[in-house]
Amino acid sequence: MIRVGIGGWTFEPWRDNFYPAGLPQKRELEYASSKLTSIEINGTYYGSQKPESFRKWADETPDDFVFALKGPRFATNRRVLAEAGESISRFFASGVTELGPKLGPINWQFMATKKFDAEDFAGFLELLPKTVDGIAIRHAVEVRHESFQTPEFIALARKHGVAVVVADSETHPQIADPTAGFVYARLQNASEEEKIGYPESALSEWKKRAERWAEGGVPADLPLLAEKPAKAGKRDVFIYMINGFKPKAPFAAMALIEKLASR
Repeated sequence: MIRVGIGGWTFEPWRDNFYPAGLPQKRELEYASSKLTSIEINGTYYGSQKPESFRKWADETPDDFVFALKGPRFATNRRVLAEAGESISRFFASGVTELGPKLGPINWQFMATKKFDAEDFAGFLELLPKTVDGIAIRHAVEVRHESFQTPEFIALARKHGVAVVVADSETHPQIADPTAGFVYARLQNASEEEKIGYPESALSEWKKRAERWAEGGVPADLPLLAEKPAKAGKRDVFIYMINGFKPKAPFAAMALIEKLASR
C-alpha cells in the first residue's frame, strides 16, 4: 500500500480553499480523510493527547485510513537519548493504540543540532517497543544532522528494523537507504509559484520512487550511503507533503494520489 497525505488537518489557509466554503471546522478531518489516504499528526510531538481524542479521530475517518504520529519531543530533544525510556512509555500509555488498525508509523524527529553517536542512538532504538497492547508498532527516525550520513547509521537502523525518513528538503540531508519493511518520506519543497505546489515532473518522479519502494526495490536515482539491500518483499510506503508552501500541500498530495491510481 502506498499512502499519501499531509501534516495535520487544522490550518486556516486551507479553509474555503482545500476545504469547501462553509465546511464546519469539526468536519475538516472527515473531509481531509476522504481526499487523502493518511495524515501525520504533529500535535503528539508537542504534548500528550487524550485517549478519547484518538478514538474520535479513528471514528471520523474511513476504514482504510491510517495516521502517522510524531513521537514526543521530550524523548528526542535530550542530550542522552538512552534516558528517554520514561517519555516513550508515557507516550504509548496516552492512548495511541485507541487508533487500532489506523495506527501507522511513529516518526521520531530529532533536532538539526543532534549529531550521530552510535552508542547513544543504539540505546534509544533499543527503547522503542515492537508491540503495544497487542498492536505491532512501526518506527521511523527523522535525523537532520549531516553526521548521520554514514553506513554505520544505516547498519544500526537496519539492525533494529527502523525506517530512516527520506527528506525532500533544501535544508536537511537526504538519506534514502531502505532500512525497514516500510518507507517513510516527507516532501518539503512545495512552491508557491507552482499551481499544485510541485511540478508535474517532480510528482511523476516521486510516483516512480514510491512504486519501486513498494515493490521491494530501491529507486535508481536516489544515492545510497550503504550497500543496496537485497530485494525485499513488498513494502508499505508513506509519503507526506510537509511544509514548503504549506497552503498547497493538500493539492500536491491529491495530485500524487491520482498519479498512483493510474498505475
